Amino acid sequence: GLSPTLQELEVTVLDGRMCNNSRFWDGGIAPTMICFQGRRRGSAPAKGDSGGPLVCGKPAAVAGVLSFTSRDFTDPLKPPVATSAVKHKKWIRQTLR
Repeated sequence: GLSPTLQELEVTVLDGRMCNNSRFWDGGIAPTMICFQGRRRGSAPAKGDSGGPLVCGKPAAVAGVLSFTSRDFTDPLKPPVATSAVKHKKWIRQTLR
């Protein structure tokens, strides 16, 4: 079920070339996408988490927005993918004006 409490998941960003490897997303990851994995084994975003922020740095800043995962959320060969907010920074600023 859905949690009534906001939760967070510590993740590690993965190399885009690795994510595009034939064993992983097989070329489906664009330069505007970020692959990541949960730091704890078996931890991953789940259904309903799409659209949530990928936050990093100090001070914290939005680096991306969760886009998609595999059907098996914990499949290590299909890590979750976020859309990069940094790659779309100019568009975001223009749109918010």
